[in-house]
Amino acid sequence: MLGLSRYQWLVLGAAWLGWGFDVFDGLLFNYVAPICVPNLLGYAPSDPAAKAETMMWTATLSSALLLGWALGGVLFGKLTDRLGRTRTMLLTMLTYALGTAACALAPNLWVLAAFRFVASLGIGGEWAAGASLVAETMPKDKRILGGALLYTSAPIGMLLATFVNDVFTRQLDSIAADPSMSWRVVFITGLIPAGVAVLIRMKVKEPEGWAPAERTELRELFTPQLRRRTFGGLAMAIVALVTWWSVSAFIPVIASFLAADTAPDPSRLADLKVEYITIGTAAFAIGGLFGTLLTVPVALRLGRRPMFTIYFIGSAVAIWAAFGAPVAAMTRLYLMFGVGVTVFGVFGAFSFYLPELFPMRLRGTGAGFCYNAGRVITAGFPFAVGMIVMKGVNPVWVLQWVALAPVAGLVLLALGLAVETRGHEID
Repeated sequence: MLGLSRYQWLVLGAAWLGWGFDVFDGLLFNYVAPICVPNLLGYAPSDPAAKAETMMWTATLSSALLLGWALGGVLFGKLTDRLGRTRTMLLTMLTYALGTAACALAPNLWVLAAFRFVASLGIGGEWAAGASLVAETMPKDKRILGGALLYTSAPIGMLLATFVNDVFTRQLDSIAADPSMSWRVVFITGLIPAGVAVLIRMKVKEPEGWAPAERTELRELFTPQLRRRTFGGLAMAIVALVTWWSVSAFIPVIASFLAADTAPDPSRLADLKVEYITIGTAAFAIGGLFGTLLTVPVALRLGRRPMFTIYFIGSAVAIWAAFGAPVAAMTRLYLMFGVGVTVFGVFGAFSFYLPELFPMRLRGTGAGFCYNAGRVITAGFPFAVGMIVMKGVNPVWVLQWVALAPVAGLVLLALGLAVETRGHEID
């Protein structure tokens, strides 16, 4: 099917599950934050102080997650080239699964933050291993298809996180009625990837032609042959990451704010918040699924640089419309679909674009560095958004200015920073 062998589908499926659960575990805190933060601080959900604290802790832990993600991406990226793709996938999935489940035992927000940081190391490391494994197992003419299909697991992972949050914090009355229990049960579901990781290790072998790199150094990415490729991949990743995290990290919080502003009956506020979170995040994730799949025909027909140009233009327009237009609360939530198509969808390209930039012996190191080092810079943006909102500024008004990030990406593309790899990738 689609020109892939049974084993190639197995590899793609294994990496797909690894990345999907990676995103699933990475987003759980943002979903339960409106319940978790007030509960651990001893506030009632309707307390005005809970709103400010939730915004602050969402911003702080999102930034901490990104820093751990960056560190894990670089460290596990090097292990990918030394230990192997499948071994590294096993280690990273166990790390983020156990770290996420441990959050359910947190007695306070500081311990929760520590467990989240441990999970973030594995979350950051999994991508490089999975993307390298797929790039090296797929036939050359199927690398774009394989990379884009790999990333479709991200919006699916987000939808799964949305579903789990909705079930345990709204639908299942026996659990949802107890705020101190519901968010902890959500975190326990983060254990699921541990079982998947063991199955992957049993069934998937290292790519043909791969051999352990005796030693890989980050400085090799900045040799004359690779310097422009490294900087170009890093620049595209930074623009996309700043845009995605500055928007997506706050969709559940924005949805909660909109619910609080429109709730006709205060007794229904808790249920309405979860309902709005479900609608907003689901629209964003479904849009991301469409956008991810669209990277395939666009990249094949036009090339990688034109593809980034189209997606960055679309991101700027979609963000401005979703957060800048004077529309009703429900309309704003549905506009998350367009944001998902562009802001989320562009990440489908990184699964094939970044591995194309580097030779096999440096593929995990290079892809991991570009995709994850940018998170160090990105980490400051969710925190800045949170701090601005805590000053009393309307969060919807703040997020419309995130549209400037993809505009900056268009400037970098115009300056020729990104390398066109169509027909010129390194084997």
